[in-house]
Amino acid sequence: MATIKDVAKRAGVAVSTASYALNGIQKVSPATVEKVQKAAIELNYQKNGFASDLKRTKTNTIALILSDLSGPYYSELIKGVQEVTSANGYDLIACSSIGGELSTATKFLKEKRVDGAIILAHNISDDLIKKSARKDFPIVVLDREIDSEFVLEVQVDNIQGGYVATEHLINKGHRNIAYVSGPYNSHDNEKRFHGYKSAMLDHGVSYQSRLKISGDFTRESGYRATKMLIAQQNLPDAVFYANDEMAIGGLQAFSERNIRIPEDISVVGFDDIQLSEYVAPPLTTIRQPKYEAGALSVHLIFQLLAGEKAERHYSLSTELVERKSVKN
Repeated sequence: MATIKDVAKRAGVAVSTASYALNGIQKVSPATVEKVQKAAIELNYQKNGFASDLKRTKTNTIALILSDLSGPYYSELIKGVQEVTSANGYDLIACSSIGGELSTATKFLKEKRVDGAIILAHNISDDLIKKSARKDFPIVVLDREIDSEFVLEVQVDNIQGGYVATEHLINKGHRNIAYVSGPYNSHDNEKRFHGYKSAMLDHGVSYQSRLKISGDFTRESGYRATKMLIAQQNLPDAVFYANDEMAIGGLQAFSERNIRIPEDISVVGFDDIQLSEYVAPPLTTIRQPKYEAGALSVHLIFQLLAGEKAERHYSLSTELVERKSVKN
């Protein structure tokens, strides 16, 4: 079996440098990291982190890996995971994937430092997930589709949600409808955009590429995207934001320019975070079952750990929540 010394020798670096590269410690250059990782793959090197083989001791811990722990969307999701985890006598570790493949979160996957993982993080690759999952280390993904025996999918029906949001605006008489998107590599954003375009097509409304503005699911990006929309000087009738945080940023940008909601332009969000009910005006949005998604995900992990079978794919529906941000 290859050792860290073998990897260092193959890569032509010091043992300490190889260790830094394989542990995601940012003391070495990306080129060196790539060289060390290539050497590790060629030698089939496996780290000796605890719980790294099939006979590992159980940790009674589940990992929840999220893109960002601070976002208001995540609180209900975490609550659902936490309550089911505690009820089964397990601990929960929630960690951020900031840093992607070099993040601390990836250690829980690569070294099997927990008994199972739930992932909602677009910067964790499919390849890493497939390599990590196995019979005694099940993984549930909330934001993608993966063809792997030991990876289960719990997804909100984002296409339906995007369709319903857009159709609601069309039914209220709007024809020029902008879409403020999430990150380009977000599976959820892609599905919501698909629903948006499908509703436009089904109702004979033309899609205009100029009305698709990029964001990244943060309030600040919604604010910037809306400022860009305003700068075009030809406002649409309505805006569908791919999540509530961006919509709330958009409300601020419109307010600064004395553009009234919904008198001058209608706004719809997605998620139904708690704050959406309390902004001015209260936000019409698509509610997704955040708590239920978290609770179901960890329940499925316990099923697999108990040696029971489970379906690989689960789809949860969304619903429209009408408030005051869309013109009647």
